[in-house]
Amino acid sequence: MTERGGTTEIVHAHGHENVSAEHASTLELTSDDFLTPAGDCILAIEADRVPADFDDAFVEACRDADATITLTIEAGDQAETVTGSGHPDLTFDGDRSFVCRTSDYVDDRTVMVEADKAAADLDRDFVGALADGADVTATFAVE
Repeated sequence: MTERGGTTEIVHAHGHENVSAEHASTLELTSDDFLTPAGDCILAIEADRVPADFDDAFVEACRDADATITLTIEAGDQAETVTGSGHPDLTFDGDRSFVCRTSDYVDDRTVMVEADKAAADLDRDFVGALADGADVTATFAVE
């Protein structure tokens, strides 16, 4: 049995003019330095860390099916919180991006499943701040 504590990981990134946040089942942060209009799930670019950089204890805690993972994204004076679940198959091996999914699908980019929000569910004023290029602080917490 995995013991879980209030472990957190912080990622810094920034918005981009092509942020549309229209995807209905995922949201993503990427370390890429560009965003095309097709990336309708991407909220921020140039993330200073990727899932593979996260602490082993944090990753292990996220692999508990009973874990609750919370992502708080701050952009300017606005914030959004997304809550989801851990999964035994989470690897945090992704070397480019973090994907939060409303489904239970897992790949090397997945950091949360059964999320209560996707990109399309975010407040439009918040999305506007991202599209204006706001600095982003994303805090991942697991309990």
